[in-house]
Amino acid sequence: MGTTHTELEQETIRICQELIRIPSVNFGDGKGDEKAVAEYVAGLLSEVGIKNTIYESAPGRCNVIARIKGRNPNRPGLVVHGHIDVVPANADDWSVDPFGAEIKDGFIWGRGAVDMKNMDAMILATVRDWARTGYVPERDIVLAFFADEEAGSIYGSHFIVKEHPEVFAGCTEAVSEVGGFSVTVAGGKRLYLIETAEKGIHWMRLTAQGRAGHGSMMNDDNAITHLSEAVAKIGRFEWPQRYSKTVKAFFKRIAEETGQPYDEKDLRPLLKEIGFASTMIGATLQNTANPTMLESGYKANVIPGAASATIDGRFIPGFEEELNSTIKSLIGDNIKVETITRDKALEVPFEGDLVEAMCNALIKQDSVAIPVPYVMSGGTDNKALADLGIIGYGFSPLKLDADFDFMAMFHGVDERVPVEGLTFGVRVLKDFLENA
Repeated sequence: MGTTHTELEQETIRICQELIRIPSVNFGDGKGDEKAVAEYVAGLLSEVGIKNTIYESAPGRCNVIARIKGRNPNRPGLVVHGHIDVVPANADDWSVDPFGAEIKDGFIWGRGAVDMKNMDAMILATVRDWARTGYVPERDIVLAFFADEEAGSIYGSHFIVKEHPEVFAGCTEAVSEVGGFSVTVAGGKRLYLIETAEKGIHWMRLTAQGRAGHGSMMNDDNAITHLSEAVAKIGRFEWPQRYSKTVKAFFKRIAEETGQPYDEKDLRPLLKEIGFASTMIGATLQNTANPTMLESGYKANVIPGAASATIDGRFIPGFEEELNSTIKSLIGDNIKVETITRDKALEVPFEGDLVEAMCNALIKQDSVAIPVPYVMSGGTDNKALADLGIIGYGFSPLKLDADFDFMAMFHGVDERVPVEGLTFGVRVLKDFLENA
């Protein structure tokens, strides 16, 4: 493998592996530690003379920021950002060590391989290449490696935006994760999905109160029963279809490229044309609310006085109020709703010089590339940057085989990234950043 890749590509592979081998697990509820991985990132930058600062928002919760000065001080800066935390991995469920970063069957395996230490590695390899060759970009490039993205970004991007906004001075645009990956449709056409919109987030805790008592007695005011009924209603609810501008633009292009009819009353039939991407794209056609956690009780024969559940709510741009009011109507007045995390939906146009640079970079590396805008079902640190008026896109390019289920990799067992997809990605990213 080493003899077939350029120095840039080899370094991307190596850095991706080394990042994965540093467990930076975010358990949520403030329990995370990015210190070791932040120090590794800072070391890679310092080694080639790129000055950087580690910002610690709480013990162990570390963010790394650096600014590479551009040639043209009149151009606004571009933020290139990634998060350095990962979700937990239960080693017993995996076929390999989730923090081993083993290369097998043409993939780098490990937690964070696609979410998102692959992009972190591409960024680091690119700017290290610049430093070694003396390349200076046209505009200022602010590098941001954030903590805590996997648990609401409180100790990461939101902390930096609130406490240290000066690090982004003069920046107007940003790029980060989950965009620029390929989806193969009918006829072998390769679409590259560039994220120009993302759903908003509302994580809620539902709490039901009841009458505590002995498990052997009659009880018509059981908190677990009240909660279970409410959770079941939410979990089974069929949300109405709500189509954003980006969703319409995406599916119009799908219909054109596949020769299928486009019916704006119901776009769901077109989901079958986009393979693995349908699981995520399907969630961008409507609001969603998934029960994810339940908590109650402490003994088999004690009826508890309270029970709680966590709901992961996501809303289409413009439909936050519909999500919240629908949840309230489903559960009734007797169940308390608290907000755990709430963040905005984003939607920006698929146009302008930055988007053109993305499209050109993809086509240069894959002549049959068809770049299209899409809505992401999750969220990114672009939400925090939006508070500073910075327009964000998802662009962490990857060329993927048609039969590779990319979406299953996010937070999934046996997460892995194709080596050739990664080396393609760093070529595209470097070209993009040199022409952005």
